[in-house]
This record gives sequence, structure tokens and C-alpha cells, in this order.
Amino acid sequence: MPALHTGVPRHHAEIVREVVSSPKSAGRAGFAASWRRSLLHHQIDPETTGRNDRLTEVEMRERREKAELMMRIASPVLDRLSRAAGDAGCTVLLSDAGGLVLDERLRDADMEDFHSSNLAPGSDWSEGAEGTNGIGTCLAEARPVTVWRDQHFRTRNTVLTCMGSPIFGAQGDLAGVIDVSSARADMTEGYARLVALTVQDAAHRIEADLFRASYEGARILSTGSGETGAQGVMLLALDRDDLVVGATRAARRHLGIEAGQIGQLPASDLLEQGLRNGLEEAQRAEMARALARNGGNVSAAARDLGIGRATFYRKAKALNLGV
Repeated sequence: MPALHTGVPRHHAEIVREVVSSPKSAGRAGFAASWRRSLLHHQIDPETTGRNDRLTEVEMRERREKAELMMRIASPVLDRLSRAAGDAGCTVLLSDAGGLVLDERLRDADMEDFHSSNLAPGSDWSEGAEGTNGIGTCLAEARPVTVWRDQHFRTRNTVLTCMGSPIFGAQGDLAGVIDVSSARADMTEGYARLVALTVQDAAHRIEADLFRASYEGARILSTGSGETGAQGVMLLALDRDDLVVGATRAARRHLGIEAGQIGQLPASDLLEQGLRNGLEEAQRAEMARALARNGGNVSAAARDLGIGRATFYRKAKALNLGV
């Protein structure tokens, strides 16, 4: 899939259709899979401008009421992001789980640039409405995304560079997206990566605070080396009997917590299993490093670790480490 960062291609819609029609496109890097969804599943024409209408004040009030807790928690985070990115001509946006923009932070001087592209509160930026974009594709794939100008699906959106990160709710479900978008042609990859990391940190902060607010009165326990990390927000909510009554999405995935176990699982059992898993992962990594240092020589790796060759083989087999 093309990754053009130096200008909008002359025939963007043709490139989209060419990539989608390729039998190998679904497995390519980039946003080929999203382009396929946009064209074939959502049946969007990349050349059309899309809808420019927005929800009425009454409709917006209803959507904002449903997301009131998230919006309240996110508001100071949006303010901080705006102070950091506003001078670079960026808009900071918060959407709900349906891709509807609920709130924004931007300078008055930049409002026309974004609102003319319908990137404004009340507009639908789900993938089903706009195709590949920083909000909709972030929701569709439940992961942080950076969508460069010509990686957008619609031609009209190729003036934008969008960096979105999902916010997961207290039950591990998608709650919304925090997005920073730029309409400047001089956006660099280095700056975009920095902004994207800042957006992810902001999403994690909102998610952690949202979890705490949802389990007010419960004891909140971090399950990792810190509250947040590469795997996401790792928090558990415990009741007075130390039963797990809540867990973030990352904690559920990392510790293997099923929905039916919530409210039934003693924290001690869960953390003991997590500790065992963590020790096994650390041991496997140490053995793999020893093998790498010794060019795959098992005897030399075993000597480095102070164990016998037979013991190394036995542990490697137990830890599914191919030797």
C-alpha cells in the first residue's frame, strides 16, 4: 500500500480501488484492510465528500449524557493536550464508542480548517461513515493508529494527519477515542510519533481515572510494574473480601480473567497465577538471551546460567523454548 507523505496523489480514489482489488491487499502493511472494509463492507465511494451534517443540540445532549463520566474525566486531559499541541495547529478531539465527536479543543484561528472538513463536535467519524481515519479505524481495530494524509480513505480527508488512541471502559469495552489531528502539510513523522505517544498516555490516564471513578469505594490494585505500560492500563478493583469485582481490559487479557469470574475470583489466587506466569516469562527470556549470546550453543548457554545441559533442555521444553 502506498505511504505517500509528501503530497496528495493525483488520483487517490484510483489508488484506493487498485489496492482493494489486489488479492494480496488484506495482508499488506498499512491500512489496506481498512480500505477494504470501507469500500466493500461500508460501500463508501472514496471520491464523495460524505455527509457534512451534525447532530442537533438535543441529540448532542443525549449522546453527551451517556458519556458524561468519561467527558468529565477527559476534560482536563484535553486541556493539557491542547496546550501542548495547539501551537502546532492541531485539534484535540474526544469521541464516543460510536465515533461521534463529543468535544474538541483548538485555537479559533484553526477552527475553519477543521470544521470545513466536518471534523467538529456532532459529526460522525466512525469508519462506516468516513472510511479509514484516526477515530473510526482506531475503534474498528481497537488499537492506537496514526493515519497520514493519503492513508485516509476519502480523498477529501487526505489533508489531515490523525493520531488516535482508544479509551476502554471499566468493563473492558470500548468507551471512546482521544484524537489529535493536524491539517498542516509540514507535519513531520518525528513530531507525529511524539504526538501519538502523548495521545496514548492521555488515553491511558483517562481510562485509569474512569476505572477508579466507576469502582469508587473499592480497593484499586495495580497488577503490573506500574499502573500503565506497554500492555495498557493494568488495574483490578477488589471488594472487602478481596474478590475481584472489576478489571481493566489489559488486566483481563494479561491475567486471563473471564467475564464470568468477576465477583467470584479471589485476588490471591489470581495474583499467584500471575506471579507464576511472570516468573516463567522472565526465565524463558533469560534462557533465550543466553542462547543468543552463545550462538545457539546449548552447552555454553547452560554454563552461563550455572545449570547443567540436561536441566537446560528440560526447562526449555517446559517453557516451550525451541532448542
